[in-house]
Amino acid sequence: MTRTSADPSPGNTGEVGPATGRFHPLAELLLLALAIRLPLAVWPNIIHPDEIFQYLEPAWRLLGHDGIVTWDWRYGIRGWFLPTLLVGPVAVGDLVVPGGAGAFVVPRLVAALASLSIVASAWFLGARISRAHAIVAAFVAAIWFEFILFAPHTLSEPLATALIVPAALLLTGGPSQRRLVIGGALLALAFVCRFQYAPAIAVLAIGACWRNWRNLIPLVAGGLVVLLLAAIVDVAHGVVPFRWLIANIEQNLLHDRAAEFGLQPAVTYLVSFWMVWSVAVVPLLWAIWRGARHAPLLLAVALVNLVFHSLIGHKEYRFVFLSIVLLIIVAALGSADWIQSLRAKRAWRRWALPLVAGGWALVSVALAGASEEMHDDWMRGVGAARLAAELRADSKLCGLALYDVPFHLLPGQERLAGSSPLYALQPGDPLAKGRLPATVQATKSAFNRILARPTSAADLPAEFSRRSCAAVGNGDACVFVRNGTCDAVAAVAPFVINDVLVRLDY
Repeated sequence: MTRTSADPSPGNTGEVGPATGRFHPLAELLLLALAIRLPLAVWPNIIHPDEIFQYLEPAWRLLGHDGIVTWDWRYGIRGWFLPTLLVGPVAVGDLVVPGGAGAFVVPRLVAALASLSIVASAWFLGARISRAHAIVAAFVAAIWFEFILFAPHTLSEPLATALIVPAALLLTGGPSQRRLVIGGALLALAFVCRFQYAPAIAVLAIGACWRNWRNLIPLVAGGLVVLLLAAIVDVAHGVVPFRWLIANIEQNLLHDRAAEFGLQPAVTYLVSFWMVWSVAVVPLLWAIWRGARHAPLLLAVALVNLVFHSLIGHKEYRFVFLSIVLLIIVAALGSADWIQSLRAKRAWRRWALPLVAGGWALVSVALAGASEEMHDDWMRGVGAARLAAELRADSKLCGLALYDVPFHLLPGQERLAGSSPLYALQPGDPLAKGRLPATVQATKSAFNRILARPTSAADLPAEFSRRSCAAVGNGDACVFVRNGTCDAVAAVAPFVINDVLVRLDY
């Protein structure tokens, strides 16, 4: 961060005066951010199945419960560090609100709280320039729709970003030995959470130390402590330290597992920015250009991360969340310069800050649901959560079968079936031999609830009647019910969901 001759100093007309309220402005902005984020922790949308099946479900299994095991865990490409960190919140949530809901909500509350580090860091990054820059940067971090959308989700991208942004604060602006150690630890922790951010982390570390390479010593020392702790966690779970990292690279680079989920061209993320930000991309680019002089290293980290992920065939918008956050913070710093320009005019002096902050708020609200992609992100998984809550509260449920409904569209085994058996009847299963209607007839006595598409109603046994439906994925799914209890039969044993996933290699 740099201060130019045009930057305001204390006492300038560009400086915002001391707070007259009871709380410090940063505290007020943190409360604003918290007030927006906490309700969304309870809102049951799911941006991506990974937040359930790669993090919450493994944490649930660590507590001794049954859970769905995906191919990622069977092949050992996921590290145990993040699920281990989530064990505490999952356990507390299940203790406070048993039945799966608490184990889902409390970790999201923790993730939302962790996201406040971005708001606080934005304040202090701006404060190096002026109080106006601090207020604008923190306000934008508090209310920008993408920050809010990702805040409560237990995904590696927002959690790693919540570590990298404060690390950037510590490593810029004349870092001390203590800041270097803490910053190195935060970067290493972010690497363990999301190793794909390694190039961005490297750029930040090198950029912070290139004028004094001796600074790398405390930075690396702090990082090694965290990496050692991550290795101990791996050993505690009976795996070779960081073997998951090698396995991940093997599966995705050598065996093209990621390619199975789709390949996109290098310009995909630029197209995504246009789709999500629409015409607002024009003033945002202008603000980023203005803000680059205040935070050139942050801009470099954002661009390197964007370019690196653009070179990877499989792309998802969440992968570049770090770039989104850094670009918006840089834009916020640039937009705060306009306050100085406006305050130079007597008629606008009083309205400069409200005008810039209000502009950010209006754009954020307008873009939050403007694109189809954003609308889907806010609503994805809500219908599945409603059906899961209905099933979990069903005292007569003794066995549940998923009939041609992908498990990854649903919120996990505990929230669906509790302690009742969960079966999967899928068309690609070789044991079904392409005859799902015959399979469900042969196994129907083992379950009294079926979750299926309404178009599959004719395939189901006559004893099952449709009770309720909701949007799940690209169509509806319905709960089909029969009266009576469940009898274990040999025919259904191979269709326990984890056995089916092994056969499907999913």
